[in-house]
Amino acid sequence: MQHGPSTAAELAERLQLTPAGIRRHLSALTEDGQIEARDQRVYGARGRGRPAKVFALTDRGRASFPQAYDQLALQALSFLAEREGGDAVRQLADSRVAALERRYRELLAQNPDRDPAEALATALSESGYVASTRPAVAGVQVCQHHCPVANVAEQFPELCEAETEAFARLLGVHVQRLATIAHGDGVCTTHVPDPSRAELILSRPETPTSENDPTQQEADHDQH
Repeated sequence: MQHGPSTAAELAERLQLTPAGIRRHLSALTEDGQIEARDQRVYGARGRGRPAKVFALTDRGRASFPQAYDQLALQALSFLAEREGGDAVRQLADSRVAALERRYRELLAQNPDRDPAEALATALSESGYVASTRPAVAGVQVCQHHCPVANVAEQFPELCEAETEAFARLLGVHVQRLATIAHGDGVCTTHVPDPSRAELILSRPETPTSENDPTQQEADHDQH
């Protein structure tokens, strides 16, 4: 990071390693995607022979250094809320889940027989949430084992609210958040009721009462 792209010889001298030792390290870092080899830039007249190879950090390698993305996101959202109000934050939250909704619909279009909750978990995993499903009483639970925006969502719950409402729209049922990583839980858990069970409950006839049950009315009359 400090010295920029370097040759194997420069690295070996700087780190006081043997050529064989530095090659082993460079090979492992290259296979892991931390660094990449490229031709050394030559300024001015070029000498004979091929230019030396230099090794430079990749984006993945730079990501291993400290980052301040969460702090930047919090500052940006705080600025947005102060300047434009809470509605602007909610609009931003809605725009975030729009990509998730598009991917979910693509997955179902590719396989219409696929379980909707599993398709949602796949779409979430592709966005970095490491999601899965598991059976639950009268339904299923969608579990997100990682949350890329947990630190931000802790201060701006609009992110979680927009996500939960998107789940309900996509699955066509009223879902319920049972736990969130942003609030200190180990997993974000959402209960998704079985639509067929919900319809059965809604279609079940009400238990007769004395107000609408003629038999009960007659019994009450005899008692009087």
